[in-house]
Amino acid sequence: MKKLLLFILIFTIHPASFAQYSRYIIQLKDKAGTPFSISNPSQFLSQRAINRRVRYNIPLDQSDLPVTPRYIDSIRLSGKVTILTVSKWLNQVCIVTTDAAALSKINNFSFVSASAPIAARLQSIPVPVDKQLDPPDDAAPVLPAKPQDPTDTYNYGIAYPQIDLHNARFLHNLGFSGGGMQIALMDAGFYHYKTLPTFDSVRNNNQVLGTWDFVANEESVNEDHVHGMNCFSTIAANLPGSFVGTSPKSSFYLFRTEDISSEYPVEEQNWVAAAEKADSLGVDIFSVSLGYNLFDNSSFNYSYAQMDGNTTIISRGCDLAAKKGILVVVAAGNAGNSNWKYITTPADADSVLAVGAVNVARQTAGFSSYGPSADGQVKPDVAAIGLNAVIADQNTGGPVYNNGTSYACPIMAGIVTCLWQAFPEVNNMGIIDIMRKSSDKTNTPDDRTGYGIPDAKKAFVSLLKKSYTGQITIDSDCKTRIAFTVKKSSNMNIVVERKLPTDINYVALTTIGFTGSFLSGDVNYTDDLTGLAAGITIKYRLKMTIAADTSFYLDSVTVNYGQSCNTVTENITIGPNPVTDNLIVLVARNTPVKATVIIHSIPGQIVYSTTQQVSGAQNIIIPMKQMSRGIYFVTVFLNDKKELVKKIVRN
Repeated sequence: MKKLLLFILIFTIHPASFAQYSRYIIQLKDKAGTPFSISNPSQFLSQRAINRRVRYNIPLDQSDLPVTPRYIDSIRLSGKVTILTVSKWLNQVCIVTTDAAALSKINNFSFVSASAPIAARLQSIPVPVDKQLDPPDDAAPVLPAKPQDPTDTYNYGIAYPQIDLHNARFLHNLGFSGGGMQIALMDAGFYHYKTLPTFDSVRNNNQVLGTWDFVANEESVNEDHVHGMNCFSTIAANLPGSFVGTSPKSSFYLFRTEDISSEYPVEEQNWVAAAEKADSLGVDIFSVSLGYNLFDNSSFNYSYAQMDGNTTIISRGCDLAAKKGILVVVAAGNAGNSNWKYITTPADADSVLAVGAVNVARQTAGFSSYGPSADGQVKPDVAAIGLNAVIADQNTGGPVYNNGTSYACPIMAGIVTCLWQAFPEVNNMGIIDIMRKSSDKTNTPDDRTGYGIPDAKKAFVSLLKKSYTGQITIDSDCKTRIAFTVKKSSNMNIVVERKLPTDINYVALTTIGFTGSFLSGDVNYTDDLTGLAAGITIKYRLKMTIAADTSFYLDSVTVNYGQSCNTVTENITIGPNPVTDNLIVLVARNTPVKATVIIHSIPGQIVYSTTQQVSGAQNIIIPMKQMSRGIYFVTVFLNDKKELVKKIVRN
């Protein structure tokens, strides 16, 4: 088990250091005296958040409980102190103060374990910093868009290659475009998302469920930096024939956590506060195009050794979000061409899907950060288009090209959202696992693109196969019973195939079609084997076809058709005698036979005749009530050979 390294350090106040900082983390010892209870989660979690925990069998724990309110009150009332954010997961409070006496008082509270600076004094006039959210242009050709299938659900325009690279249109064509799913984006701002045509559909359908600015402590995020809007567009854009994103039917929360005017760990604390809010609202997916390693004050800088998934505030927050059942998708970082070179946090977090950058030719972008994490995890996990990615122009909203793992991240976040929409019974880590396993380097991961470029169709089929459970057995009545459960919908069917020893190829026995939406259901089919030679092996296959797009085998089984099933006692019986209504002639043979039954009167006149193919044991029923009373003779021929003559009486 990895040792948990805490970011928080005990801070000893002295005049010089106090003058330098104004924002601090106050680490609390416990949650004693809280009025909240794990047994009553509706006090602090929405029903949607509770449902997520129930669905994935996630127990509530102390980290779910809000910070003890009286602790927050004591800190706020200690002097000239403003509460910036509160983290229940990490049990800490972020404050701003220039009051040395207040900070000293806070440090002496019995419930405070430590305090530490997290950001410099706020400047009355913001000082621009060189915060590079996107890397410089990387020389790479913009390849012509591949021709798109006109039957696709969406006309993606020039964004088609970044959809097609992952076979994501396969999900869209099946109706999985993110409907019913919720994504939270944490970024530096979402400039003009309220007016750009890129987001017309999002606005018209009320798909933005809420916003909050954790930097300025206000609701609006529309007037801030463009970076979040650019990332948002890769998921939510819906400009048919021009630009369509990877999950255009999802709903969204937009949170500003990044302060573009400075770079300090306080932004990580902002992120955790936003993550907790998103969790309490019931969000499914986080898209995080942020990364940290260097700060304006070098004393806060991280070393590569600290990229271990357990040290930084934001990586700990990401892993706690994953623990709550949220699927966290993170940009790997744009440091591949710098002296740092490696991933930035939170791409190092244990339980996130970290995304590196490639171009449409599947070539790794030079700027994409290297792995592994300091503790040896394969990082990045996967890769998506980040070199010449299609994003929304900040002025027109139309599609333009730009670079960065910042865009590879939301492109992938949208794809996993659509996949998870189809398989909500699979938990967040199961989705991450299947994305890794469906990638093109799954068996030979490296430190540039990890497990490689995921194939959404392959992931879908793998999860569909996992949904299959069934049995193919031969019963004592000489019938093969095929019974199974699988997820299915109206655009799917299953072909039952059989191969006897005399068959060169499998033969289709039947095609089973379905109706309705994509849900799990039971399927049954019976194959009558009566008449087949005993002691043979029979092979069955179940082939599933999804529209005209793909087909694959759910199951392949060999069964033994034993002697006990096919063997019958060879005989002929005729009765009852005398007969009033129906005469029954039972013919039992181990191999198929032609049986002819003739009824004639004493003078030899034929009054009834029938010929039937008989397999195993079979009754031949003769209606005698239409005949006159008297004596008759019944003659049975098998394959034209006389086998039995019997005299009967018709009463």
